[in-house]
Amino acid sequence: MNMRQDIKPALWGAAGGAILLALVGFAWGGWQTAASARGSSDTNANTAVVGVLAPICAVQFRQQIDAAAKLTELMALKSYEQPGYVEKGGWATMPGSEQPLTGVASACSTILTAKA
Repeated sequence: MNMRQDIKPALWGAAGGAILLALVGFAWGGWQTAASARGSSDTNANTAVVGVLAPICAVQFRQQIDAAAKLTELMALKSYEQPGYVEKGGWATMPGSEQPLTGVASACSTILTAKA
């Protein structure tokens, strides 16, 4: 027998096994590409930052002189309008920043309306 003919099935088996391993690993094994892992970590980091900044926004809202009146105005708005109100009021913008981070105004309005 030719040596080349003996190796050929083994090489096809190895190639098929590698493809099957990759399919199973990515589909059910929890493997991720670098781009997918980066996207997940960016999302997790943004969620953590919003979780830290939203209570600061709520404190800034409550520390204003007419906080009770502003809270009444906030509560009168529809839920989808509340983040815009908080953003326009400047409470979601942190000291040293020019604009609020995405999601802070929404989380802040949720905190403010939940405790009212």
